[in-house]
Amino acid sequence: MIEHVYRRAAAARGIEAVVVATDDDRIAAAVTQFGGVVRMTEPSHRSGTDRIAEVARALRCDIVVNVQGDEPLIEPRMITDAIEAFEHDPDVTMSTLRHRITHAPDIDDPNVVKVLVDRRGDALFFARVLPLREYDGPVYKHIGVYAYRRDFLLKVAALAPTPLEMSESLEQLRVLEHGHRIRVVETQYDSIGVDTPEDLERVRRQMAVGTSA
Repeated sequence: MIEHVYRRAAAARGIEAVVVATDDDRIAAAVTQFGGVVRMTEPSHRSGTDRIAEVARALRCDIVVNVQGDEPLIEPRMITDAIEAFEHDPDVTMSTLRHRITHAPDIDDPNVVKVLVDRRGDALFFARVLPLREYDGPVYKHIGVYAYRRDFLLKVAALAPTPLEMSESLEQLRVLEHGHRIRVVETQYDSIGVDTPEDLERVRRQMAVGTSA
């Protein structure tokens, strides 16, 4: 799975290098075996943001993209979509992705994180269950690809965890609770994060027939 994610990330336009950040020796060994670059990190990190920030401190770059290792169907274009947010607006310090939900059961599924945005495209909130009444507007699935200006990533990692972040187990809420903006770019592509055995089987079926969404 890690190799699939690694190679898809490497194929994205604008990516200069792909590095796997992990504290697991088994993952490190697998990455080394297929010729990838890996950096071992401290085991005490609370989130993926904190883990990649450790690696980013030693990097010389402007933008850092966090792609989770459990997204084997991610399209390279999705990563490019997140990066292009910085090109279109120099005030953007962090971006992520959204995909419009068309499968109605996903709206009530707490395993599918939802996001609503303002008129500029910045996140209003992220939630597992939408706290809305009589809302008939579009609902978007949040896709957990994050891009940061390097300096802002280090700033986020230094922020204290927040109540909503810990309650919802959604690290991006830390950014909003501390008063920062997140640009949420709409992408035509979807992806499946492998969180359950059912997700894994669904991914295997789609990969077997050569589809990516």
